[in-house]
Amino acid sequence: MLALLLVVSAGDARVDARDAPVSAREYLSRALDLVEAHSVRRDQVDWPRLRHDALARAESARTPSETYAVIVDVLTELGDHHSRFLTPVEHAITLRETGDTFTGLTGRQLPGRVGYLSLPGVGGAPAGLATYVRQGRAAVKEAERDGIACGWIVDLRQNEGGNVWPMFAVAAPLLGEGKVGSFVFPDGRSTPWYVKNRRPGLNGEESRWGPADPVGRPDAPVAVLTDGRTASAGEALLVAFAGRPDTRTFGTASYGVPTGNDGFVLSDGAVIVLTTVLDADRTGRTYDRPIPPDEEVPTARADIRTDRDEAVEAATRWLLGHNACRGL
Repeated sequence: MLALLLVVSAGDARVDARDAPVSAREYLSRALDLVEAHSVRRDQVDWPRLRHDALARAESARTPSETYAVIVDVLTELGDHHSRFLTPVEHAITLRETGDTFTGLTGRQLPGRVGYLSLPGVGGAPAGLATYVRQGRAAVKEAERDGIACGWIVDLRQNEGGNVWPMFAVAAPLLGEGKVGSFVFPDGRSTPWYVKNRRPGLNGEESRWGPADPVGRPDAPVAVLTDGRTASAGEALLVAFAGRPDTRTFGTASYGVPTGNDGFVLSDGAVIVLTTVLDADRTGRTYDRPIPPDEEVPTARADIRTDRDEAVEAATRWLLGHNACRGL
């Protein structure tokens, strides 16, 4: 499924449920099997030692829930800083998450005909994802309401991740057509991300949302803003802009988990959200740590989106100095 290999919300998950009840030891063993088979760091782990230690720590466990803490420890020990564990209750909550509106998902036109688009993170149920796409595409139109934008600022400083595909569905007209990145597995296999007719897709399968409306100048220069809160799916979108012509990043380094997660549902409804792939940009470069900007522009959190926003000022100066905007 397209929704599977994402920086996922846990609602998009592989089911590993069994009909018959399992003992605590069986439950933990199956969890360890999944992690060993699919972790992006599976070739960097001493699995006999890790498995021995995990089973020893859970020796007194009598129910699956009594192994949860051990599973959390195992995921932490992987060191990818992105994998996590959801109890059945936590998983159920993610399936109910919706959004009527998304704070921070906005667009406007700045002086000089610079389009500004802010894309926060998004997760949860399909209805909320669809709302995000509608609101985000409306924000793109708002940014061009007073005339065709000569350049764009894409602000990812509130984007702490979630599900990358609604973000791609909004940003598709700015990313450009063709391959914009890929997921890379530990064995070197990759599945490409692409945009076709302003609609994102993965490995030949298009997203559930139709094509976005075109922008006036799809080849306009783009300035991307990042900071330490830009994480996970937000970093995947940052990676998708990497290598795009006439694109420059401003702000501070991203959080440092530009990797893809896959959800595995265990027999009691708990979920292992496991990092299974690295993000790669359109040039093939992979990422697994904080991504520094092209131009370091620290901005106090209280100043973001105010008239004291130094990153917006720096990005605007660069855009207005570009041939596409000069003299407008």
